[in-house]
Amino acid sequence: MTKVSGWGRAIGSSSDVSHVQSVADLKHILSGTTPRGVTLRGLGRSYGDAAINSGGVVAILGDTPRGAQTLSDIEIDTSRRLARVGAGVSIEQMLQAFMPAGFFVPVTPGTRHVTLGGAVAADIHGKNHHTDGTFGNHISSMSVMLSHGEIVELTPTHNTDWFWATVGGMGLTGVVLEAVIDLIPITNNMISVTTQRTEHIDELFTIMSDSSTDDSFRYSVAWVDMMSKGDAFGRGVLTRGNHASVEAVHDYGDLPSLAYRPRTRLGVPSWFPNGVLNAATIKTFNELWFRKAPAFPTETVENVTGFFHPLDGVRHWNRMYGSRGFLQYQCVVPLNTSDVLKEIMTMMQKARVPSFLAVLKRMGPANPGPLSFPMEGWTLAVDIAVGSSRLSEVLPEIDEKVIAAGGRHYLAKDSHMSHSTLVRGYPHLGRWKAVRNEMDPNEKWTSDLARRLQLVGVSQ
Repeated sequence: MTKVSGWGRAIGSSSDVSHVQSVADLKHILSGTTPRGVTLRGLGRSYGDAAINSGGVVAILGDTPRGAQTLSDIEIDTSRRLARVGAGVSIEQMLQAFMPAGFFVPVTPGTRHVTLGGAVAADIHGKNHHTDGTFGNHISSMSVMLSHGEIVELTPTHNTDWFWATVGGMGLTGVVLEAVIDLIPITNNMISVTTQRTEHIDELFTIMSDSSTDDSFRYSVAWVDMMSKGDAFGRGVLTRGNHASVEAVHDYGDLPSLAYRPRTRLGVPSWFPNGVLNAATIKTFNELWFRKAPAFPTETVENVTGFFHPLDGVRHWNRMYGSRGFLQYQCVVPLNTSDVLKEIMTMMQKARVPSFLAVLKRMGPANPGPLSFPMEGWTLAVDIAVGSSRLSEVLPEIDEKVIAAGGRHYLAKDSHMSHSTLVRGYPHLGRWKAVRNEMDPNEKWTSDLARRLQLVGVSQ
């Protein structure tokens, strides 16, 4: 048995780990005896227990060698602006293949270390959800292996229920072997970025609510200071951008290039002590970060690595929270309930739960996926160090605020939510479970998250 944990490092368990490199490897695992079931895992960026399986099998699909029966293959159809991508291919590998050909991924989260399989299972979203939707909105078709070894082809119009149950289904319907995805055409590797700081949360909501302006930017995201109070409560830095034109790149004295050169400049050691990220250090960082941003909208160009994946520049950045680890709390509430997020921020301040990183985004309409997280509204994602004495007390109170407002929580980030909270936040859960039972009647696919939230094993 091997110890496996989520990206937050706060939850872990021992499992039988198998590194999968081919379809044959998957069939071999499925043919064996697995009383605790099989959990699918990519590069381990789910924060909680979504890719953990206590006492069972964890099949890791990430970092597979090229040519392993579609799990790591990439084929680009330039004329149709499509790509066929294997399940084990990471977003970093996609960008290495797509960008020199003049294309970008349709959706990327805040890290490039996510596999195609993980992107589908979590139905990832990015800074462009308000304009482009989730990753699932850009899938033309996908091949999925069921628990008895059969491979089925799913599209939004063929086997529709199975398709949308798999998109956002947290790997509990089958193994996504490959998918055909849309591509965004680009002319260079830069983003035209407009940055401005906002003095308080209401100003931030007002600016981002102006869809006539905000929708003119393909990408929009705001950093929020969770520690500020009084007139500066919820002050932030709003960053919005579009893929740069050749003219924009020339204006800043750069030569257009389609090269993709991600860099990792620093690394956090495994012995990083507990308590370094505390109220005092976070408050100091927040002050510096806010003052660093321009007071008025300022236009620049940035490379795609710095704009989309800044934390990836620090290897093992999750170790900064020490051995106790951290959790990420991410919720979404309807557009007309922004005051609920202000209440949540106040509750965290009163509970003295400091956050090193808080991100606010305006989201567009939901897709048909019963377990897909995004919906039209505001999403707030907050990183919280484990160790606060009031953390276990305040989170359920915050959950209730979110649910009462008509919101819900992101399964790929969750590590604490109750079954009742899940049921209230996902009204189509029963339909999803019925489809999942069709696809995996023997409940071979499972995880600690699935058991904790009764996604498998217990009828609603």
